[in-house]
Amino acid sequence: MVGVGAQLVQLIERTVEGLGYEFVDFERAGAGLLRVTLDAPQAPGGVGLDDCERVSRQLTRVFEVEGVDYDRLEVSSPGLDRRLSKPRDFVRFAGQQVLVQLVEPVDGRRRLRGRLVGVSGAAGAEQIKLEVADETPVSGTKPRRQRPVSAPTTPARVVEVALAAIDKARLVPELQFGSKR
Repeated sequence: MVGVGAQLVQLIERTVEGLGYEFVDFERAGAGLLRVTLDAPQAPGGVGLDDCERVSRQLTRVFEVEGVDYDRLEVSSPGLDRRLSKPRDFVRFAGQQVLVQLVEPVDGRRRLRGRLVGVSGAAGAEQIKLEVADETPVSGTKPRRQRPVSAPTTPARVVEVALAAIDKARLVPELQFGSKR
């Protein structure tokens, strides 16, 4: 029987990547649910329903052979607000807007939103570079939610954060509605 830990993740990663997809994430949720997220960066449309079905069928067979205890399997694409966790994710999505939650505050802030500039540093000691606009709310007031503007009102600064210091990181979807003619 394969355990919940690293062995199960390695089994899933090997299977997903053996089918030609990128393994993004794994979660073991309540009621016996295993949730696997995959991507197909080489495919123009990303991951489709057929891709999820293919991976789901293969994982079901592998889990049966390996004796993995689960009740339901859910295979999906990462979505527009994709989670970033590995150094390759931060390299791939350089130039995109991201929302980062830190384990410990940096300059008094645990949440940073900005443009991902890139990654530097050796393997295991990577530093993530973010270009963030200074947002200092007036003392005693809540910051107002404003419509996005094309140019920031305050100059942006680059913040470097260790990858190990990041609790959660996600892409910020940039949606274009309507047509501009």
